Amino acid sequence: MMGPAHSLSGAAAWLGVGAAATAAGHGMPWPVLAVGALICAGAALAPDLDHKSATISRAFGPLSRLLCEIIDKLSYAVYKATRKPGDPRRTGGHRTLTHTWLWAALTGAGFSALAVLGGRWAVFVILFIHMVLAIEGLLWRAARVSSDVLVWLLGATSAWILAGVLDKPGNGSDWLFTDPGQEYLWLGLPIVLGSLVHCIGDALTVSGCPILWPIPLGRKRWYPLGPPEFMRFRAGSWVELKVLMPVFALLGAVGGLGALGYIG
Repeated sequence: MMGPAHSLSGAAAWLGVGAAATAAGHGMPWPVLAVGALICAGAALAPDLDHKSATISRAFGPLSRLLCEIIDKLSYAVYKATRKPGDPRRTGGHRTLTHTWLWAALTGAGFSALAVLGGRWAVFVILFIHMVLAIEGLLWRAARVSSDVLVWLLGATSAWILAGVLDKPGNGSDWLFTDPGQEYLWLGLPIVLGSLVHCIGDALTVSGCPILWPIPLGRKRWYPLGPPEFMRFRAGSWVELKVLMPVFALLGAVGGLGALGYIG
């Protein structure tokens, strides 16, 4: 899928988690719901770090373009080193390493550790990265015609305000993980979810997605999971723009209302 659909599906997924958490008696404070949705929207773009033309490659100027080149080469190297006889030969790393459950879990764990060990400044950095990505994804039309500096300033301002809100007692720094020293441990959850939602979205397209790597399926270790071929669509097609994106928006609205206790 394209960047805007990925981001919208990420935000909708976290709002759905919020509704489920409320139903289970672990309701999110509104800052956790809002921040988590924005982080998840940004994280839903991150697996395309292996693609030089993706939205994320433009998000941070030369730095993100360089990072995309590095991740592409790393992904390709891992693919070549672990492919089985049934896996096709490739010339690049797109939709390989970063499009797996293992990558999602490792990146989520890494950001959680950074948030816990680094304190508020680390939280600010995590929020800034994902706010910029969320802006690029959710407000993509405005972001395309704006300068990078304006997007970064908006991301930094939003991150600073949200970090301050989360830091106040009762606003959710210790949501779900309540023991001393576990503040902000939950920040990795929307990152994991965003990555997985991205993979599921790509699995719906004609190319499929190797979500289960490194678990082998038959003669393939990089098996492109997806629904039957007649149910798949091409990225950027009318199915994505006219059907899936409105559905994601509707599901997000329902999830948000449920998380806030207005439904159920």
